[in-house]
Amino acid sequence: MREKNPKKVAAGKRSRVQGKAFELRARKDLEETGWTVDRWSNNVDLEKNQIIAAKAKWAGPNRPMMLGAGFPDFIAFKKQTEDWYEVIGVECKVGKYLDKIEKEKCKWLLDNQVFSKIMIAYKTKEKNRIIVNYQEFK
Repeated sequence: MREKNPKKVAAGKRSRVQGKAFELRARKDLEETGWTVDRWSNNVDLEKNQIIAAKAKWAGPNRPMMLGAGFPDFIAFKKQTEDWYEVIGVECKVGKYLDKIEKEKCKWLLDNQVFSKIMIAYKTKEKNRIIVNYQEFK
């Protein structure tokens, strides 16, 4: 078995930490603008054409299992009128772009009216401050 490159291992760890920190920042930003936010613990099985519970992921020895790694990251809802709530999905991407499978899952969720829209949260920097931006998936 081939040994892992320590530089790549460190880079992957940094990426996961930065991604998790950005998810927390995006969640806080949504909550400050009046959205009620929760983790979305489901995923889309494109082969079975249905929503399934997200599987727990093995994090390594002596580390707890990572639960609820669903797609998209968050479900958010906001009361619009007396009897109508807007329900959206929010996927956090530091680099702004979804891969091919993620795009297919977004399309499936919108076509099956699971969410009214899906927002992609991404970050930009202005004067050394991280700004959370949103782009609607179309």
